[in-house]
Amino acid sequence: MNNSMDRRKFVKSLAGAGALIATSQLPVLGGEKVLGRPDDQPEVFPERGGYERLAISYGVVEIGLEKPFSVLHISDSHLTAAYHYENAKKLELSEKRTRTFGGRQEEALRDALEWAREHVDYVVHTGDVIDWQSEANFDLVKKYFGEGMTGSMGNHEFSTDMWLSDPKEERTEAYKDNTRAKLQSVYPFDVVFQSQVVNGVNFITLDDVYGYVTEEQVRLFREEVRKGLPIVLCMHVPFFTDLIWRAQCRFWNDKGRLTNGEVPPVSGDYKIQKEDPVTRDFIAYLKKEPLLRCILAGHEHINVEDQFSPTCREYLVAGSFLFTGREILFV
Repeated sequence: MNNSMDRRKFVKSLAGAGALIATSQLPVLGGEKVLGRPDDQPEVFPERGGYERLAISYGVVEIGLEKPFSVLHISDSHLTAAYHYENAKKLELSEKRTRTFGGRQEEALRDALEWAREHVDYVVHTGDVIDWQSEANFDLVKKYFGEGMTGSMGNHEFSTDMWLSDPKEERTEAYKDNTRAKLQSVYPFDVVFQSQVVNGVNFITLDDVYGYVTEEQVRLFREEVRKGLPIVLCMHVPFFTDLIWRAQCRFWNDKGRLTNGEVPPVSGDYKIQKEDPVTRDFIAYLKKEPLLRCILAGHEHINVEDQFSPTCREYLVAGSFLFTGREILFV
């Protein structure tokens, strides 16, 4: 684009209701009190450039588009706000989890969205916007994303009170049903499965927060394939490759030096993906589906990428609370 007016027209031409939020629709922010950050903490890098504290990595997905566009991929903001009148569990979680994530999660999210307004066309958030359910956290979701919010659910979206929950959290569809309607009223996209076409590219977002997918999601995905468009799959938990699993273990567990490239024994979500029949068969199908061109995921709080299939690159982005994101250029 030759000038800013041309770019704004370009962004407007891409805008549509549903999965992707055009950066032209982002709120103008700045100069506001950041919830959850201690008053006695100074600004981050106050003498440096406005966006220099952001760690933005980059990727390119080559599709052969007539109208290229760019997306800021962020994930895992883990907002930890609670109003003073919310119950004791919410207040305890707010205090403890704000310390866990450093107290600058909202600031980091705000920085990322302000950067996006100037540098990319769309924003994709792949889950865990909030750390657990509270009125204050839900209000922050509405504040920052509004009606055009993109994305997928994260496992923390379904958490009512984390380890304080009674009854205890379960990794099942039945457990998610307890609050799915509430989440649907807060997040302005289909929290189970959604599709939106942008410049001839089909962005599909789905809920795989416990590592598995359902038969209904597989059916809906196959219906989208019939459109014959290149597909970008956006979800919270990655479809693990051995390399991504190795990186996950390096980050979360002390495995020492893995200098010979060995892959640690599988567990957790990777084990589920290998053993759950519906998920296992779906992943095997995806690896042979030529229309799948890119997977965007989060959950592991690390920047890592790998070749998922001959036609598809998978990108994980580190936690937004770490002031990180990745710009993906689709060409």
